[in-house]
Amino acid sequence: MTVSQSIARFVHELDIDRVPPEVAEKTRVCLLNGYGIGLGCHDTPYAPVARRAAIAMDGEVATGATLLGDGRKTSIAAACLANSALFHGRGQEDTCGAAHLGTIMIPLLTALIESRGYPLARLMPALLCGYEAGGLLERAYAGKTTPGGFRASPLYGTTAAAAAAGKMLELSETQLAAALANAAAFSGGILQSFADGTDEWRYQVGVAARLGLVAAELARAGSISAPHAYEGTAGLVRSFAKTECDAGALVAGLGRDWAVLRVTFKPFPVCAFNQTPVTAALILREKLAGSPIKAVSVR
Repeated sequence: MTVSQSIARFVHELDIDRVPPEVAEKTRVCLLNGYGIGLGCHDTPYAPVARRAAIAMDGEVATGATLLGDGRKTSIAAACLANSALFHGRGQEDTCGAAHLGTIMIPLLTALIESRGYPLARLMPALLCGYEAGGLLERAYAGKTTPGGFRASPLYGTTAAAAAAGKMLELSETQLAAALANAAAFSGGILQSFADGTDEWRYQVGVAARLGLVAAELARAGSISAPHAYEGTAGLVRSFAKTECDAGALVAGLGRDWAVLRVTFKPFPVCAFNQTPVTAALILREKLAGSPIKAVSVR
């Protein structure tokens, strides 16, 4: 089986009631953390920009997906763009290795449930499927793609979004494989905004969510998609990681080495790589502190 076919089978067969308890619990914690961090991002300047762009593209509608920053409703895809930017605003989202998959999937799945009335029982399985699909690729290849200038969140998050959306939509195994192949074809995202101190990286997660939805909907509509989209000679792995892809070895850990258990939560609103320096600086600050104030006189 190809990579997309193997992941599709895993996604199609996943039953949240049959996964290890710690896996199910971690998935719930990821959801709670995502919403909690999102609540703390309302004062950031990035979500309003994304909301304006979302409304400009897809317009405001009477019934649809809610823009969590102001309560207006728009299309699912537009809500993904705006709400993912909201969830990403503080830079304190969850991190699966180098990829921030929760900021991509949680707004997408929330919008799907709200707009289409899918049962809430599909939320946790869909979220877990996304973490596993995106996390599988991140763990295997981020060490090669990140130094190459590609950001892990949009590069692997598009696959995560397609897997999550496909599970929510209850796609067939064949359709799921097509959705994943589509996601591989649409993936990308560069890191230059970090070097230049600009904002593009805050919007990449919303674009990845939109593309994952497009990938799933195209598959549901009947797209014919490359079965070797990941491991092929011009597939995602060779194109971005510049290495060979052993399909069997890559997917061998699905359902055993749970990616969601690698997800960590940031104590500080900075990049994951800066958590340790910030922690060290706070410890050092206490050691370097001057004498405590004994009294204050106001004249």
